[in-house]
Parts: sequence; C-alpha cells; structure tokens
Amino acid sequence: MFIVGNYLLAVVFCFITMLCWGSWANTQKMAAKSWRYELFYWDYVIGMLLFALMIAFTMGSFGTEGRPFLEDVAQVSAKNFGSIILGGMIFNASNILLSASTSIAGLAVAFPLGVGISLVLGTVINYIGAPKGDPVTLFVGVALIVVAIICNGIASGKLQKDKKDGASKGIILAVVAGTLMAFFYRFVAASMDLDNFAAPAVGKATPYTAIVIFSLGVLLSNFVFNTFVMKKPFVGDPVSYSEYFKGNAKTHLVGILGGAIWCLGTAFSYIASGKAGAAVSYALGQGAPMIAAIWGVFIWKEFKGASKGVYGLLGVMFLFFVAGLGFIIVSGN
Repeated sequence: MFIVGNYLLAVVFCFITMLCWGSWANTQKMAAKSWRYELFYWDYVIGMLLFALMIAFTMGSFGTEGRPFLEDVAQVSAKNFGSIILGGMIFNASNILLSASTSIAGLAVAFPLGVGISLVLGTVINYIGAPKGDPVTLFVGVALIVVAIICNGIASGKLQKDKKDGASKGIILAVVAGTLMAFFYRFVAASMDLDNFAAPAVGKATPYTAIVIFSLGVLLSNFVFNTFVMKKPFVGDPVSYSEYFKGNAKTHLVGILGGAIWCLGTAFSYIASGKAGAAVSYALGQGAPMIAAIWGVFIWKEFKGASKGVYGLLGVMFLFFVAGLGFIIVSGN
C-alpha cells in the first residue's frame, strides 16, 4: 500500500484534506436549487463509501509496504472494528447537523463556527490520545484559530441583525455539530498503529481499511439519523424516500461527488497521520472553515449587502486562520 514517507508530504496531504473538507459542501449548495439537503445527504453517504472502496483497492492494495486491504480488513480485531464504526456514527450525527446549518445559515457561517469548534476540541482530544509535536506551538495555533472563530461568530451575529433572516437556528446547529465532530477522529485513530503503517500491529487497521469501515458506519447510522431528520426536519416540511427516487441522475451524481470529495480528504488525513501525528493531521485538515468561508463569501455571495464592519471581521478571521495554521504546521516539524 502507499505510505507517506516524510513530514513534508504529510503536510501536503493535510492541505488536500483541508481543501476537500472545506469544499464538499459546494455540492450541497449546487443541489439545493432543486433538492432538499436530507435527500442530498443519501447520495453524499453513498459517494463516500464508493470512493473509500476505490481508494482501498488502489492505493491501499498496491505496493510492497504494509498489508493490502483485503488481508488487513480480515485481521482487524472486533474492538478496533467497533471503534471505527462508532467514529463513523459520531461523525454522521455531527455532519447531518452541519449540513442542516449550511442549508439555513450558509457556508460562510456554518463551517467556521461548526468545524472551527471541532478543530479546537478535537485537537486537544487527539493530542491527549496520541501526543506528537510541540504542544506549545500547536496550541498557540489553536488559540489563534479560536480568535478567528470568535470573529466569525460576531460577523454572523451582525449579518443576522442586518438581514433579520432568522439564522440563529443555523448557528446553534453549527455549535452542536462542531462539539460532536470533535470526538469522531480519536476513535478512528485509536484503531490504527500510528507508529508503524508499514508493519502495523496485529488487530490494528491500516488507514485504507479504516476509511472503508468508517464509511460503512456512516452509511448504517444514516438509516437512523437521516430518516429521523427526514420525518422531523429542522426547517420545512417532512420529506419521503419516494421523493429521493424521483431525483434525476445529475442531481444524484452531484451528491455522490460531494461524498467522494469528503472521503478523499479524510483518507489523506488518515494516511498522513502516521508522520504528522493525529493531532496535527486533524488540526490541519480542520482548517477547512477558511476554505468554506472563502467559497461562501466570494463565490456564493452569502454576505452580500452586509456592512463594512462585517467584512472587516471576516478579513481578521482569515488572517488569524492563516496564522493559526502556520503555527500548527511548525509544531509537528
């Protein structure tokens, strides 16, 4: 299987993770013109699992190092298998809430708040579970990102006041989603031998096996979580499964693409965690709010009509995010 051989390449992989995690929701925005996010989310989850299988049978099976996917998945212990499934379930609950927040409040609000909170809490949790890198530099970076999150929260509040669009529900959902999301990565990281992907301990999973099992956990839990949200939506009328099957091929493919983009980022994060460490790998990937905010502000014009003060706060947010990410990168070197 393919294994990252040095820290620099691990950082590159983490930046790809950040781009993917910050960009997949554009497919939700594209589908939203004719498609409820609850229906989009089914295609998203299917796309995630399909891409996980594809990467497992390619990057996870070729080469001379490590265990190939089929051999590896057959020897994963029940404890580690369950840990990954649980991580998938936690992620799915949080991501459904984040999708709901995006549909209500927009990318530029939901991601910096939700994923930003997840970054801070998740970095602490992952560092405690698998300490790697300089903690002072790492958490200075995290502190800078906390400032960026506060700036975004203030900007979001001013936007709501300016537009009076009732986005408070979207903000609350983003906060809850971010808190939940902080915990999923640790359960997956605990199932992998982060010190030796080339010859992992018996019962531990390689990153490629982990992403497949994780995606399976997301899909299985979706029958509970998303079915509930379809019947009891946060906004609008209930939707049915029959409506999903009435969707056209293009709409379904947009959702599948969204899941594939997210899965690519997550797979690369797991692959990079061996060299970068779980905390740094997670923290860099969770720089996604900056990417999402760029999409929301400059492409989707979600802050159109806002006051100059709001745009000033967004500018400060971007600066602190960049500075925070810089400290996080240095911490792992």
